[in-house]
Amino acid sequence: MGSLTRSEEMRYCQMIVEKDAAFNIVAELGKKPYVQFKDLNPDVNSFQRMFVRDIRRYDELERKLRFLESQIVKDNIPIVGKIDDGDYKVLPNSELNQLEATLTDLERDVKNMNDSDAQLKANFMDLKEWDAVLDKTDEFFQGGVDDLAQEEFDVQEEGEIVAKVDKAPVNYLVGIIRREQLNGFERVLWRACHHTAYLRSADVAEPLEDANGEKVHKAAFIVFLKGDRMRTIVEKVCDGFKARLFKNCPKTFKERQSARNDVRARIQDLQTVIGQTREHRYRVLQAAANNHNQWLKQVRMQKTVYHHLNLFTFDGIGRFFVAECWIPLKHIDDVRRAIETGAERSGASVKPVLNILETSVEPPTYNETNKFTAVFQGIVDSYGIATYRELNPAPYTIISFPFLFSCMFGDLGHGVVMFMSGLWMVLREKALIARNIKDEIFGMFFGGRYIILLMGLFSIHAGIIYNDMFAKSFNIFGSSWKNPYSHDSIATWLNQSTHGKEMLLELPPEIAYQHSMGPYPFGVDPIWNIADNKLNFLNSMKMKLSVIIGITQMTFGVILSFFNHRFFKSNIDIYTVFIPQILFMACIFMYLCLQIILKWIFFWTVEDTIFGLTYPGSHCAPSLLIGLINMFMMKDRAVGFVDESAGKVNGMWKEVDTCYLSQWYPGQSIVEMVLVVVAVLCIPIMLAGKPLHHWLQERKKKKELHGNHTVRANVVADNSEIVLNGGAKKSENHESAAPASGGSGGGHHGEEALGDVIVHQAIHTIEYVLGCVSHTASYLRLWALSLAHAQLSEVLWHMVFVSGGLSMNGTVGFIATFVVFFFFFFLTVSILVLMEGLSAFLHALRLHWVEFQSKFYLGLGYAFVPFSFKEALSQAEASSQAASS
Repeated sequence: MGSLTRSEEMRYCQMIVEKDAAFNIVAELGKKPYVQFKDLNPDVNSFQRMFVRDIRRYDELERKLRFLESQIVKDNIPIVGKIDDGDYKVLPNSELNQLEATLTDLERDVKNMNDSDAQLKANFMDLKEWDAVLDKTDEFFQGGVDDLAQEEFDVQEEGEIVAKVDKAPVNYLVGIIRREQLNGFERVLWRACHHTAYLRSADVAEPLEDANGEKVHKAAFIVFLKGDRMRTIVEKVCDGFKARLFKNCPKTFKERQSARNDVRARIQDLQTVIGQTREHRYRVLQAAANNHNQWLKQVRMQKTVYHHLNLFTFDGIGRFFVAECWIPLKHIDDVRRAIETGAERSGASVKPVLNILETSVEPPTYNETNKFTAVFQGIVDSYGIATYRELNPAPYTIISFPFLFSCMFGDLGHGVVMFMSGLWMVLREKALIARNIKDEIFGMFFGGRYIILLMGLFSIHAGIIYNDMFAKSFNIFGSSWKNPYSHDSIATWLNQSTHGKEMLLELPPEIAYQHSMGPYPFGVDPIWNIADNKLNFLNSMKMKLSVIIGITQMTFGVILSFFNHRFFKSNIDIYTVFIPQILFMACIFMYLCLQIILKWIFFWTVEDTIFGLTYPGSHCAPSLLIGLINMFMMKDRAVGFVDESAGKVNGMWKEVDTCYLSQWYPGQSIVEMVLVVVAVLCIPIMLAGKPLHHWLQERKKKKELHGNHTVRANVVADNSEIVLNGGAKKSENHESAAPASGGSGGGHHGEEALGDVIVHQAIHTIEYVLGCVSHTASYLRLWALSLAHAQLSEVLWHMVFVSGGLSMNGTVGFIATFVVFFFFFFLTVSILVLMEGLSAFLHALRLHWVEFQSKFYLGLGYAFVPFSFKEALSQAEASSQAASS
C-alpha cells in the first residue's frame, strides 16, 4: 500500500557500459520495467543516429511480417499463439540473419504465387466468358436471329432513295458486357450506327468475377452489321463500354461445338492447376502463421533495443556508451544485477558502472499497481498524473468510487446482476485472457472487471438500505408501523368509498408508529413502498444524505491536503491554507450536516422538550435551508417555538409566528454569528497569508545580503569567493554543475515570483470558497440519479410486467408472464443496468475528479515510462489486432 499511497522514490542514474556489451545489457534490462532512459542526443535527428541502419533493417522485417499477416488473414488462417508469451530471450545475431533470409524468401514466394494465381484466374475468367459467348451464339443462330437480321437490312435498303449496285455481305460480332451497362450500350450503338446495326443479347446465368475478384452479372451479345465502317464504329463503342469482343468466333455450328469442347477441357485443366497452386500457397501461409507471432516478437524486441541504444551517447574514444536514466530506489539493486548479467553474457572485459547522480529535474511519478488496483489508478491518471511523491487518491478511490456509484444506482436486483457479471469475469479471468477475445467493447468491460464487481457489491448494500429490488420492497425485519383502526371502522369506510373496494388511509405517526421500538433495524421501513407520500419521504432523506456524503468527502479531501503539506515540510501551507480551509468548511458546511443529524434525532411529530425549549409538533420543525440563509444575514429570530411566559391556553401552547424559523437551541444566534465571522476571516488569510510570507522571506534574504562584503577572485581558476558580513562565505564557479535537489514538492513554490504567488493564491482561494458551495450542490446528483433510477425501475415494472403478464389470469396469464419476463429482463439489463450504470459511472467519475481531488490533488507530474519488452510487445499485439480487424 506504500507505493500506492505515494509514488516510489526515484533516483537519477548514470550507466557506463562497454560498447560491445551494450546490446545484451539493454536486452537484459528490457525483461523488467525498471529503467526509463533519457535521450542524451536531443539535437540529433532520427536519421543521423548511430543505429539508424539497424532500425531500418528491422522496419523492413516488420513490413514483410505485416505483408505475410495480411495474406494469412485474407485466407482466414488463424495465427496461433500470443506475441507476448512471457519469454523475453533475444535471439543471437546468426539466428536473426537466418530469420531475415527466411522472411525474404517467404515474401518473394508468396508474391510469385499471388502473381501466378492472378494470371491463372484471369485466364480462367477469359475461358469462362468465351464458353458463355459460344453457348449463347449457338442459341442466337438456332433462334434464327441471322435471318431476322438479313430481313431487317433488306427492308432498310429497299427504303433508300439511291439504290446500290452491289450489296455488302452481312457480318456479325459477338462479345460480353456487364448486365447493368447493356441498355446504355444498346442505345449508343443504335445512334452511332444510324439504325444500321442489329443487336441481340442474352443474360449469362452464372455470375462471373472481374479483375478485383467481385462477382458480377454479364450478358452475351451479337451485333449484325454491314461494311468495315460499321465494324469500326461498333468496336469503338465496345471499347467505350469496356465490352469484350471475340473476333475469332467460328462461323458454323460444328466449329463452335468443337471450340466449346476445347474451351471446357482447358477450363478443367486450369481449375486443377489453380487448386494445386492455392493448396501450396495455403500450406506455406499455414507454416508462416504458426511462427508469425514468434518472429514478430523477436523483430520488435530487437528494434526496441536499438531504439533505446540510440538514446545513449559515447565517450571520446568511442569504446564506452553512457546513458542516463530514472530508476525506482527499491529496484536499483535489481538493475545493477541485470546489467552485470548482460555484461557477462556478452563476455565484456570491463564491468559496467551504475552511478547515482543528483539533479534538480523533477522525477517521474511511478505508482506500482497490480491487476486489481490498476483500474482505479487509471481513473486517477486520466485526470492527471500525480506530482512526484504527492498523495495518491487511488487507494481511497477503491472504496469511495463504488460507494458513490451505489448511492445513485442503489437497487438490490440490479446490483446482483452487475455483481454476478463482474464475478464471472473475475473467476473466468485466465480462460478469457487465453481466448484472446478481440472485441473492443468486451475488452473495455473485461479491463474494468474488478470495479464492476465492487460497484455491484456496493449497489447490493445500497439496495438493502433503500429497501428496493426491481421497484419492490422486501420485508425482513417487519414494520415499525401498525394499523391503529379497528376492522369495523375500516369496513365501514370501504363501503362508503366511491368504488367500495379501496380508499386512502392516513396513519398518524403519533398512534401508528411504534416509537418505543427505536429506529428501524436496517434501511428503510417496507411500508413506505405502498405509501402515497413515498416520494416526499425518500426525496427528503436522499437529498440530506447526499449533502452529508458530499461534505464528508470534501472534508476528507481537505484533511488529505494536510498530509501533503506535512510531507513536503511546507508549514506555511498548513497555517495559511489547510487550517483556514478546514475552519471555513467546518463553520458552514459541517455545521449544516450537524443540524441535519440533530433534526433527524430529536424532532418528530409529538410535543417534547428539546435543548430546554418546548417543541409543539412537526409543523415547527426547523427549516434548515432558510435557517442557513438567516445565519449569513444575521437576522433576529425568536428563541424557542412557543411563548412559554403566556403558558398553555386550553391545553395548547401559544406558538410564535413562523415557529419553524425560530432559534431551536439556546444561544443559536451567537454561535452562528461566531461561525460566520470565523468563516469570513478565513478568506483573507487564505488570500494574503502565503503571499505575505513570501514577501517577508524575500525581504529577509535581501537584508542578509546587505552590508560589507569582500570578493576574492582567482583569474587562473576562473572562480571567486564572496565573504558576507565578514563571516559567511559563498563560492562561485562559472563551470559548476546544476544544483542538486531531490525534486520539488507539492506545496513548494521554489523561486516563484511574488506576483505569481499572489495570482496563484487568489485563484486558489476564489476556487475553494465558491467551490465549497457549488460542489455541495453538485453532490445532489446522488439524490437526483437515485430518484430517476428508482422511478424508471418502477415504470418498467408496471408497464411491462404488471400490464403485460400479471394482469391476465389462467393459463394465458401464466404463458404471458413467462414470455414477458424475458422481455422485462432484457429491458432491465439494457436500460437499467447498462445505460443507467454508465450514467452513474460518469457522474461518480466527475465527483471524484472535480469535487474530491480538487481539494488536495495537483496532478502536475509526468508518468514513469520504463523500457520494457512487455510494453513493446503489447503495443505490437494491439497493432496486430487492429490490422486483423
